[in-house]
Amino acid sequence: MIIITSPVYFCMNYKEVIAWYNETERLGSKLGLEAITILLSHLDNPEKKLKTIHVTGTNGKGSTAAMIASILMSAGFRVGLFTKPHLSTFRESVVINNQLISEKDVETILIKIKKICGEMENYQSPRHPTQFEILTALAFTYFANEKVDFAVIEVGMGGMLDATNVLKPLVAVITNVGLEHTNMLGDTKIKIATQKAGIIKPDSIVITATQDDEVYDLLSRISAEKNNKIIRVGKNVTFSLISSSISGQNFVVTTEKQKYELYMKLLGNYQLYNAATAIAAIESLEKYGINIPEISIKKGIKQVNWPGRLEVISHNPLIVVDGAKDEEAITALIKSLSIFTFKHLILIMGISSDKNISKMVKNIAYYPDIIITTNHRLKERTTNPEIIASEFIKNGRNATITPDLKTALKIALENAHHNDLVLVTGSLFLVGEARELIKNNNY
Repeated sequence: MIIITSPVYFCMNYKEVIAWYNETERLGSKLGLEAITILLSHLDNPEKKLKTIHVTGTNGKGSTAAMIASILMSAGFRVGLFTKPHLSTFRESVVINNQLISEKDVETILIKIKKICGEMENYQSPRHPTQFEILTALAFTYFANEKVDFAVIEVGMGGMLDATNVLKPLVAVITNVGLEHTNMLGDTKIKIATQKAGIIKPDSIVITATQDDEVYDLLSRISAEKNNKIIRVGKNVTFSLISSSISGQNFVVTTEKQKYELYMKLLGNYQLYNAATAIAAIESLEKYGINIPEISIKKGIKQVNWPGRLEVISHNPLIVVDGAKDEEAITALIKSLSIFTFKHLILIMGISSDKNISKMVKNIAYYPDIIITTNHRLKERTTNPEIIASEFIKNGRNATITPDLKTALKIALENAHHNDLVLVTGSLFLVGEARELIKNNNY
């Protein structure tokens, strides 16, 4: 084990330590718990001081985590929320009661972490932590320093070997399982589900919204082996839509405990799954003597805000952004467009290079009237828009190729009439950029 004897503090300002943090992106993604465990041990193991709810899944984990946090806040608790990726600034990933971590707190904690990382690299024990491991350590340290009542933690990738999996959560939430990151997590749903099931710890509670019976059987078996109760959304917890509009949705969630009549501003049928999953997780806290009143559940769902997911960012013209990042999310997005009234659909699409581009394109190819492909701002991870366009051509559709989102938006708006819909999708990185451009009228 590394013993750090040199001073932890040294002279750096926010700009300098952020430059170092940004530079660590070159280290890429690495699964495993050894590096994060060593890093956290030199930060006085903040993860052991937190009451956590751990959330993984292929889609919906961020929305579900945000709903859980919103309900707990509505009940009067101080709640840390850790999610990824961000839309504008990485500080969005580390939040307490809807307030982003301050630049001062980032500076103070990252200076400590940078010193430890340097020692780990020097001793090659085991390696320099990745950017996500650094961000995870930042979040856990900040939440522990601020003595939050609960921390709702979203997994970065998979579960079993994800940096966040040093936790022993009160509740483990697995929203669903689809094919993602197959080069690192496995090439079948069962292999990926096994990785996600790694967040299940002994004597806890498992909530899942998987609709795949084979995946559920695996989660159920692992839960039983670890003495966990498992609750399945769609069976133990059900939901139904009452009405929806461009403003929000009225719906009902029925659990084994009671029936909730709810309203939320978030759009899309898939958010009903996420709301039901969040409520199941909240109710399961009763095992620990934590009883959240119905009024707090209703208020939390009503007030939850989760940008970039079927979000209307302009009404004239109508512009909708959605961070659908894989084929299943694209299919859910298409189904949800029925709440909008429009004549023509103008699609702007940019996709990260680690996604199944052909399936994503195939699932949306026949719906738009005009198709524009582009890069997203994370250049090292974006797919060449020519490649995306070639996939549309394989499906019998032509696409306009643009070098950047600003150009894509300009072309889309030149072609949009007052009763058309411009849809920006394919990546949260693209959505974050679109929100900034439109907010600043820079298009």
